[in-house]
Amino acid sequence: MPNVGDKAPDFELLNQDGKSVKLSDFHGKKVILFAFPKADTPGCTTQACGFRDNFPKIQAGNAVVLGLSPDEPKDLAKWKKKENLPYDLLSDTEHTVLEQWGAWGEKSMYGKTYFGVIRSHWVIDENGVITDEQLKISPEKSVEKAVNLIG
Repeated sequence: MPNVGDKAPDFELLNQDGKSVKLSDFHGKKVILFAFPKADTPGCTTQACGFRDNFPKIQAGNAVVLGLSPDEPKDLAKWKKKENLPYDLLSDTEHTVLEQWGAWGEKSMYGKTYFGVIRSHWVIDENGVITDEQLKISPEKSVEKAVNLIG
């Protein structure tokens, strides 16, 4: 699991359009990478739309946003269109990257234990170094903290 100060491990996943996207494609820009449990659910929509609403500020800070979830690309495409999200959503159906980055783990709801996405975000600088990591963060706090580090 990478930590603050580490070089972000590169990965390659399909985006909502089925196109391959690598983290290293964004070298020279800051990256806000956020992990969310499921497209088109209330908390995830709050987080994704928070980044959408702050996108001009994010772009002004020489940054991009990448969303990461175990959803299929077609589900991500539908949600991206519905919410008018101006950034890529990446599909990690095997949760390989989510596990590698520490955002896949045991959760519980209504007394039942299961494995799933732990809402998180990372901020990566222009040189590919992780400058912030927030695991188990609320949708609102994720947007606030990540955007403040960019601006």
